[in-house]
Amino acid sequence: MAQEKLPPHDVEAEEAVIGSLLIDPDAVLKVATSLKPEDFFVETNQLIYQACLSLYQRPDEVINQITVAHELARQNRLEEIGGAAYLSHLISIVPTSLHVEYYAQIVSSMAVMRRLIAAAGQIAAIGYEAGPDVESSLNKAEDVLFQVRARQRPRDLVLIREVLGQYFEEAGQAAIAPREGEILHVLTGFTALDDFLGGLQRADLIVLAARTSLGKTSLALNIARNAAINQKACIALFSLEMSREAVVQRLLAGESGVDSRSIRLGRFNEQDEVRIMEASGILSETPIYIDDSPQLRTIDIRSKARRLHFERGIDLIIVDYLQLIQGNGRNETRVQEISKITGSLKTLARELDVPVLAVSQLSRAVEWRASHVPRLADLRESGSIEQDADVVLFIYRDDMEYTEEEWYKVHDIEKEPYPRGIADINIAKHRNGPLGQIKLRFLSRIAKFDNLEQEVRT
Repeated sequence: MAQEKLPPHDVEAEEAVIGSLLIDPDAVLKVATSLKPEDFFVETNQLIYQACLSLYQRPDEVINQITVAHELARQNRLEEIGGAAYLSHLISIVPTSLHVEYYAQIVSSMAVMRRLIAAAGQIAAIGYEAGPDVESSLNKAEDVLFQVRARQRPRDLVLIREVLGQYFEEAGQAAIAPREGEILHVLTGFTALDDFLGGLQRADLIVLAARTSLGKTSLALNIARNAAINQKACIALFSLEMSREAVVQRLLAGESGVDSRSIRLGRFNEQDEVRIMEASGILSETPIYIDDSPQLRTIDIRSKARRLHFERGIDLIIVDYLQLIQGNGRNETRVQEISKITGSLKTLARELDVPVLAVSQLSRAVEWRASHVPRLADLRESGSIEQDADVVLFIYRDDMEYTEEEWYKVHDIEKEPYPRGIADINIAKHRNGPLGQIKLRFLSRIAKFDNLEQEVRT
């Protein structure tokens, strides 16, 4: 009968780690956050390492052969590991603790391989269940595998000196030239907005909100286009409201300058056709990925975004729009569901270290006030949206509120001309920077926003 194959492990590396801890009390500082007791294959070594960690967590204790033996005896585990003689053996095989991190890396790598084997078993079990929802089964399988990957990158407390050093190193590299293909922050392509925000920052959740028909989807698409063309940024666009054909038509109109209605109906002249084909050539080279599934859950968005991120490397995720994301089907209010959705989007931004731009509706409350300028409280099913977002942008247009005749009844025609096509972009929340307002020009014929040369107001 063939001998059963043992999972990957390295007993010598495990013993070398523990021996290093026994001869050097400070060695634990180098491995405590990255190496867990369950990373050890041999149970005896698990027990000893756990005892070392227990001593490490007590401020007045040191780690050596005597204290570890005492701790194991207190737990009634000393004889189980082979007594003090085994601890002496571990000390004898390690002449120095200099390479403890190297040994710990071997132990950790072997543990990852064992988790990978276990994950394969879990994925096989999901397959054998043969559930009716194939997409849900695939999401579960991907999540199992992702958990293995995620455990390789533990985060820990870092001394501020190290953070400052990393910051200035990265800032210095950015000032010289970023590495090829590296995008430190995604630029919207709107000069005043980028000056305000410094671009869309990694790990941030940015909420873009407006009333119906003010161009929030158009602005999100313009940002995607600008980042993809100007920076070669990889964009994952989840369009829950518009089909991918409609998204492409809008992008074509903005890029070609041909009326969006003409493109939608296919009614354009020969000259327009040339411009559309040129625009198509430009857009076809951009790394914009579109998913127009109408009933997405956050788990679906997370799974699809992670898959693309590992295959291609995402620079920006856009979700249009937030309130169309499906809840989990439990007996929760919509406010509770939105709270979980925004929390999940923020977690996704941090998990992949990319900005997530979520388009959002406003509540009807803004229409009942004398002033229709949006406030944070107007975010539909708000509370959690306002809380989770790092940046909140509102679009407001006076020309959608007042006719020219109404405008000139209360404004000086020379000093304040009618703001046709002028959009105010209000930065209502900016967790790491100033609040304020910028102005953009909106070209409704082609559903496109453009820079407007005007000073920023703070």
